[in-house]
Amino acid sequence: MSRPLKDRPDVRFFTEVALIDQLSRQRVERALPDGLSAASFSVLNRFARLGGTQSPAELAAAFQVTKGAMTNTLQRLEEQGLVKVEADPADGRRKRVTLTEAGARRHTECLSALKPPLDRVRGAFPEAEFEAALPFLEALRAWLDANR
Repeated sequence: MSRPLKDRPDVRFFTEVALIDQLSRQRVERALPDGLSAASFSVLNRFARLGGTQSPAELAAAFQVTKGAMTNTLQRLEEQGLVKVEADPADGRRKRVTLTEAGARRHTECLSALKPPLDRVRGAFPEAEFEAALPFLEALRAWLDANR
């Protein structure tokens, strides 16, 4: 006799991941400075990690959101002076996005604001449990990314 679909480990796993995503986004947004959403912070974080410039379309693809949703996020960030959106010098019909110095400072402020809630989570579980979960999560992310 097979298990009901809702009881299968893969279904339960993705249910847990979805709930963790929802709860962690809420925790992140409560800690972020006013005017920033989790989506905005994610864009700042990407630029802080990778540097360089990207097009709105590249960012939308990276975050798996529509171009319209990314344009909205970028407009809010640009209004706050955290990113600069300019015409692509190689093709004036396209745009390029870069992180501003103010954006880099805001990213650092966000990391400081996120440290206390992250420390509480980290203190609730042994570091070995985080380490043990990473190989599977990284492999799953890579598989999902490759099989879009």
